[in-house]
Amino acid sequence: MKQLFLAMILAAATAVAAQAQEPGPGVMVMAHGGSAVWNEGVLSAVEPLRNDYNIEVAFGMADAASLQETAAKLEALGAEEIVVVRLFVSGDSWYERTQQILGLVGDAPMRPTEADHGMGHSMAIWRIDTGASYALNTEGLANAPEMTGVLIDRAQALSEDPANEDVLILAHGPAEHEENARWLEALEEHADAIRETLPFNKILVETLREDWPETREIAERRIRQFVGSANTASRNVLVIPFRVHGFGPYADVLEGLDYIADGQGLVPHPGVTEWIERQIELLSEGPFLQP
Repeated sequence: MKQLFLAMILAAATAVAAQAQEPGPGVMVMAHGGSAVWNEGVLSAVEPLRNDYNIEVAFGMADAASLQETAAKLEALGAEEIVVVRLFVSGDSWYERTQQILGLVGDAPMRPTEADHGMGHSMAIWRIDTGASYALNTEGLANAPEMTGVLIDRAQALSEDPANEDVLILAHGPAEHEENARWLEALEEHADAIRETLPFNKILVETLREDWPETREIAERRIRQFVGSANTASRNVLVIPFRVHGFGPYADVLEGLDYIADGQGLVPHPGVTEWIERQIELLSEGPFLQP
């Protein structure tokens, strides 16, 4: 009887172990990428999830070579389905390009050989070699409710006297006017939540649209006027970047003006990790698309 009981326990333990070893969906986190410090900020947001998921980060602006390398790592771990969490401020960023590279839409050319001299060109679009199926998120960080908590924490860390402080939430911004309007609308929702939490004198959300000189010049004038007006009124200005990491070019934009900032973007912060995990859980329900 005792032997039978032990055999049952062993069988149950073996079944649990086998179940635990069955690979679930692999997780590919896409991020822009930058300096070693920039990349480390993203990796710190991913690290707490490694015990629960087979997860790898693909740095680059939807870089085909990076996506190929990351997909291959996940498939080597047994992943037949891969969820792709695109860690960008806008859900529109490189969405169609990513679909093309994964072979989900369009007719991107097949993976080039080294002899084609195309492997190192990060902006070249080619279809990766993969046998997995994929599910991609469409929600960007701008629309993520978790980012409200990140911004509130950033503001509280900088603030000493909210009633005598103005807040500038500043983001990169896109080229197209309609898309930029969507960015501002999403950021304004976060600002409304901050207004309900902390009694700041004024909160402004702005996009620098920093890669487009004409729109950037106009944005810079508005931004500097906002900060300058607060300086004239002897109010402190808290500048909070709505960027994945770091302060970007904002120190140059605000040169000569008085403001308070810690230079931190959205990472590192637990809210970003929570958002990544929520995307994983949603995407794991499918549907997964086959290239």
